[in-house]
Amino acid sequence: MNASSGRVALVTGAGRGIGRAVAIELGTRGYRVALNYQNSEAAAAEAARIIQSSGGAAFAVQADVSRPDMVKRLTDAVTGEFGPIEVLVCNAGITRDNLLARMKDSEWDDVIRTNLNSVYYCAQAVIRGMIKARFGRIAAISSVSGLVGNAGQANYAAAKAGILGLIKSVARETASRGITANAIAPGFIETDMTSSLPDGVRAASLARIPVGRYGTPEDIAKATAFIVSDEASYITGQSLTVDGGMTM
Repeated sequence: MNASSGRVALVTGAGRGIGRAVAIELGTRGYRVALNYQNSEAAAAEAARIIQSSGGAAFAVQADVSRPDMVKRLTDAVTGEFGPIEVLVCNAGITRDNLLARMKDSEWDDVIRTNLNSVYYCAQAVIRGMIKARFGRIAAISSVSGLVGNAGQANYAAAKAGILGLIKSVARETASRGITANAIAPGFIETDMTSSLPDGVRAASLARIPVGRYGTPEDIAKATAFIVSDEASYITGQSLTVDGGMTM
């Protein structure tokens, strides 16, 4: 048993991709995991079963984390099932790619609301409990797009860059209370979101990665598990870039 065993973790956007991998990784390390999803009910339930089959505790719970009322319902459900939330991993995200000159207000608003506002709502919902307990771990999945920008992703890059500023502010506000807040910035990761990219874009991306391969959701999951662990208790307000050297 590691020191983190039994802690309550909430992972948003846990139905697929990175969020699913993070939830399973934490579950196999002994965390009691609540897997939030919006639409991927079957996939989230399957991930919960994987954790349970390994001897862990997990359940899936639906909520649109871009809405504060649903975030409250979500955190109330987790607290009712497992107790106070000790670890929060914010992963929910969407893309609505378009060039700035053609971008619709709805494409901007949808991405900012889902990718950035959700982190604010979720962190705000758990922070008082963490302060009271004088312990907490908050991790948010950002992106290298938030570090360097990306053509056709002004909305996505702005949201992911916003996460970095938000996390630093949360870290400064809560460091003295035993709480850490950090971001993970994945590079090109093999997920449903990236598999639909044109072959030319994928090839160009691969050519920019020094390690010579795309990342996997498990690469991000292991980095996230470290950053929320006791071993990372002296790390806060940081962005850990996991990109195979692409942005160095």
